[in-house]
Amino acid sequence: MYVKFLLVSILTLSISCSYLPSFPYKIDIQQGNVVTEEMVEKLRPGMTRSQVRFVLGSPLIADVFHNNRWDYVYSMAPSGRLSEKHRLSIFFEGDLLTHIEGDFKLPILPTDDPLLPSPNSTDETPEEEKKNESPEELQLKEKKRR
Repeated sequence: MYVKFLLVSILTLSISCSYLPSFPYKIDIQQGNVVTEEMVEKLRPGMTRSQVRFVLGSPLIADVFHNNRWDYVYSMAPSGRLSEKHRLSIFFEGDLLTHIEGDFKLPILPTDDPLLPSPNSTDETPEEEKKNESPEELQLKEKKRR
């Protein structure tokens, strides 16, 4: 009887200690600057260094050998396993932003881009041009708009 009790005790003890899923506990590790796409969307060529610092915060890496480049790096490692990593490099010429590179999909559009409509522009043609066009031409333009 004593032997059976001893065997059951040893067996129970060995089974209970064999599975320790969360030992040791590993914390989530966040490192670097959190940069969102909304923040990147605010960047425009010609912005000064202080304006970029206001939008994105201080850069994680400001290389002394490349004063014209700032690097923003972010990594997230839940439970010690690397799951996401983002990189954004900002390039300056003098004190003005020229372009960016990195993992973000949003392009930087120049502020004076001729392809973008101005805030005061309309899709309508001036009345003087409409008077000079024939009714057939006006109908063709209306069809193209649709």
